Amino acid sequence: MAGNSFGKLFTLTTYGESHGPALGGVIDGCPPGIALDLNAIQDELDRRKPGQSAIVTQRKEPDTVKFHSGIFEGVTTGTSIGFVIENTNQKSHDYTHIKDSYRPSHADYTYDKKYGVRDYKGGGRSSARETACRVVAGAIAKQMLKGIEIIAYVSGVGKMQLEKPYTALDLTQIESNIVRCPDQAMAANMETYIKEVRSKGDTVGGIVSCVIKNVPVGLGEPVFDKLHAELGKAMLSINAVKGFEYGSGFHGSTMYGSDHNDPFNSDGTTKTNYSGGIQGGISNGMDIYFNVAFKPVATLIQKYETIDKAGNTVEMQGKGRHDPCVVPRAVPIVEAMAALVIADFYLINKMYR
Repeated sequence: MAGNSFGKLFTLTTYGESHGPALGGVIDGCPPGIALDLNAIQDELDRRKPGQSAIVTQRKEPDTVKFHSGIFEGVTTGTSIGFVIENTNQKSHDYTHIKDSYRPSHADYTYDKKYGVRDYKGGGRSSARETACRVVAGAIAKQMLKGIEIIAYVSGVGKMQLEKPYTALDLTQIESNIVRCPDQAMAANMETYIKEVRSKGDTVGGIVSCVIKNVPVGLGEPVFDKLHAELGKAMLSINAVKGFEYGSGFHGSTMYGSDHNDPFNSDGTTKTNYSGGIQGGISNGMDIYFNVAFKPVATLIQKYETIDKAGNTVEMQGKGRHDPCVVPRAVPIVEAMAALVIADFYLINKMYR
């Protein structure tokens, strides 16, 4: 199975399955001499872990990270950083009913057909539990990128969408509610809606928005390694992501060029920022902002028809512990992947310039 590594200079390779003994990873390319706040890394994992509120999966995992190499007395050594996160609350029997059947819109069918063998317990390698490793690496990347702020939040659940741009929101309020939406009234409505969806055994999608502040000018490597292209790849590699747009995004296609162009100030900043902080695939020093669309979780706790390995139509009903909406827990994952991209380009820029 290829495709388990991300990045060029600052790289992450992950391993492990949802119901295996542990998940883990190896981070290469992290410079030496970075004093790490290990508690801050664990705090990031706590934002992603299951069981943290009434609107997420109730699987109880402490998600405690243990570092095995690359850190000495709290400081990076420049060698590979190896880490592990043990699985402690597996309930594999919850998945025996799908051993020979495929959940619609899940990775069950494609994994089975591609590899000829399938770990059906919690989705195995296709489980979003793998993203815990990304959060560890992203937390380290954040600490390397001193002065750069990466802030993500929930801006949409189902048809409920925040209309305000991030500049009109109080982003300090993101962690003040379990939905991680900076608008308190909208957050309360989203929470109620997610609970209603869950009570019906159904799921719902949503949108995570992200802003990256204080990015230096010059990150990005045209023509094929544009900054926005790598951000898009990073976000689309996250489980359940169906869409990515940055800057004016799809709305920009409805505008005139005379309205969409970002006029310059004398210092090189721009009066508007429809470009989303990236021009020609290179950061221009303005805020980078983007949206990530997540589909509804494929596993439904209600009866539906599907097929088994023989192609027979069978009835299935999901069991176990599943998120009715992934976006509250996806916020730290989006931040982590953004941090990995920026850290990688930062090192590339430093190396060649």
